[in-house]
Amino acid sequence: MLLSTFLLWEIRRKISMNSKQRVSAAMNHEKPDRVPVMCQLALGHYFLNCDYSPSEIWFDSETFANALVDLQRRYEFDGILVNLPGRPADWKNKLKSSKTIDNTEYLYWKSGLETIVPTDDNPQTYQSGQAPVSWASSPWNHGQDGRATRADYKTVDVNNPSTYRLAGYIWNTWHIPQLWDIDLNADLSDPAAYPVWFTSTLEKVRQLAPDVSVHVEVFSPFTHFMELFGYEQALMALLDEPRKCHDVLAAFTQQVLAQVKLYAGCGPDAILVSSAFAGAGFISRQMYQEFVVPYEDQVFQSINRHGSKSYVHTCGAIGDRLDLMSETSVDGIDTLDPPPLGTVELRQAKSKYGERFFFKGNLDAVNEMLNADDQTFEEAVKDRLKIGKPGSGYILSSACSVAPHVKPERLKKLTALAKKFGQYS
Repeated sequence: MLLSTFLLWEIRRKISMNSKQRVSAAMNHEKPDRVPVMCQLALGHYFLNCDYSPSEIWFDSETFANALVDLQRRYEFDGILVNLPGRPADWKNKLKSSKTIDNTEYLYWKSGLETIVPTDDNPQTYQSGQAPVSWASSPWNHGQDGRATRADYKTVDVNNPSTYRLAGYIWNTWHIPQLWDIDLNADLSDPAAYPVWFTSTLEKVRQLAPDVSVHVEVFSPFTHFMELFGYEQALMALLDEPRKCHDVLAAFTQQVLAQVKLYAGCGPDAILVSSAFAGAGFISRQMYQEFVVPYEDQVFQSINRHGSKSYVHTCGAIGDRLDLMSETSVDGIDTLDPPPLGTVELRQAKSKYGERFFFKGNLDAVNEMLNADDQTFEEAVKDRLKIGKPGSGYILSSACSVAPHVKPERLKKLTALAKKFGQYS
């Protein structure tokens, strides 16, 4: 009788499990019906494959929410990552004019700012008169910084928010605050300082996709730090002014904690901490331990206290710091770039840390997804399923974001392969 009841429960579980339940089971090391699939898509992929203009996807909360859900349904992904904060509903009222040249949008704001919106890359915003005449001649493409004035680590005053905060990056728009009428002196460590529209995209996605695992992204204090000074100057600051760096990281941590609290109130299934610049390609293991771990761990602890799963996205070579990650409170690790892009072999990571973390990723976004032929792609997917499936705790995904020009058919195939080869008995 007990055996029959158990078998009946197993059958019902497999039949009734939805995407939200499937990802939850994987994150909790419980057995789902199959390995879940969830990729983070580059913004350019949405621009190229949705029936909305790129500027609407980037600047309009509801449109971006619709785009997120549209592609989740098209590719049958089990999860959605909301990786932009909300936007003010009246954003179009701030526009003076716009035009489109060779499919690239040019937006001119009443404040004097100018935004270039390409078809396959993130928009870039400039001060009046500093925008390039075409996207091909953009300073962004040439590795110059023509968009925003960076702080000087030698003169920054951590007690004066307007001198150390790169608010444009906090809002993930590359726009200085006057575009959204954000007070430069607002205390962003206080959740009450944030506008009500900050969580609007997350709220809309939750409404549109109640049976899907919905995640939201915040940026690591170290990521804010890198953007504040610019990459070269930030790395110099770690050597020249370590005490000041700790002060700035502590300030950013309080702001990230405020954002976690706001997002947590909307009931996400997980919160991703984006920490792209904390791999060995940027900083040493010792610097990672000193300047990243203590601040990110505060964020992980806060996420967990609010009842969400936490995981961290770090690109590139992280094989030498998985043990340090395991000493924090984070629940899972995203990307896990394999060689040659990174240094993580999934089999080794799963063997050593498979009970400690849930893993998401490990498909080489360039060599196994974007540039691979069909056979190489399919063999790579089946290999990850074979390694990641045992014991649960694995979400099939590209290591980093899916590139803009990855064909939709390939992403549909990703889910089809998971359905065929990722089933749990």
